[in-house]
Amino acid sequence: MIEFIKGEIRDINPTSVVLENNGMGYLLNISVNTFSEIQSAESCMLYVYEAIREDAYVLYGFAQQQEREAFKQLISVSGIGANTARVILSSLNVSELEQAILSENLAVFKNIKGIGAKTAQRLMVELKDKIAKSGISLPANDGINLNT
Repeated sequence: MIEFIKGEIRDINPTSVVLENNGMGYLLNISVNTFSEIQSAESCMLYVYEAIREDAYVLYGFAQQQEREAFKQLISVSGIGANTARVILSSLNVSELEQAILSENLAVFKNIKGIGAKTAQRLMVELKDKIAKSGISLPANDGINLNT
């Protein structure tokens, strides 16, 4: 398992980044929120989620641990895959996501591409209790300097 990748940014756009580490380039899918945090940096460290399927090996990168945890919670919901979870996290930050789920704000999710009313309701039903008990968010300062 890859916990994180730290390296030089070789290519970046709002949906992906290529990080070079020890002569290897890693393509990571990212959210717009992560893009906003790293777009002006020369190098960064991203927390990684590995999606290993029969037909593909895909890496997802996150500037913050709590965003990766939110991603894991989202993909645990039936009907929400990794790309849809990335789109949700591009539309909402972790705090907004938690608040929308806890307040059962269906309208917030209906405005996100790929999320219909049934998926939004399922997301709230499956995650509300988990988030109410422990939340997704970690402390804002997790001790990681992204610009090193």
